[in-house]
Amino acid sequence: EVQLQASGGGLVQAGGSLRLSCAVSGLTFGNSAIAWFRQAPGKEREGVACIVSDNDDTVYSDSVKGRFTIASDNAKNTVYLQMNSVKPEDTAVYSCAVFQGPTTYWGQGTQVTVSS
Repeated sequence: EVQLQASGGGLVQAGGSLRLSCAVSGLTFGNSAIAWFRQAPGKEREGVACIVSDNDDTVYSDSVKGRFTIASDNAKNTVYLQMNSVKPEDTAVYSCAVFQGPTTYWGQGTQVTVSS
């Protein structure tokens, strides 16, 4: 069974840093894209960052560009989201997803709360 487990969320003060992890099992990275999404209460789910596992090409939403960094460790089948200079508006449930071929795999979210 393919499983994605997001972790690393918690409470952090504005301006601080947090690193989220997405551990993937039952699936080997290859010709895939891995992405972080977030959803705040009352808002639509938003794509935050994406990385292509084969060449490490990355893309970020405008709201996090320059502050967040996505990286993958293919040997560990883990994707990270380094969150720096966090803002209260970054508060959301963060989830990871793997896009491989015609299939998308979703993981459970981890809560990130940024205090003022």
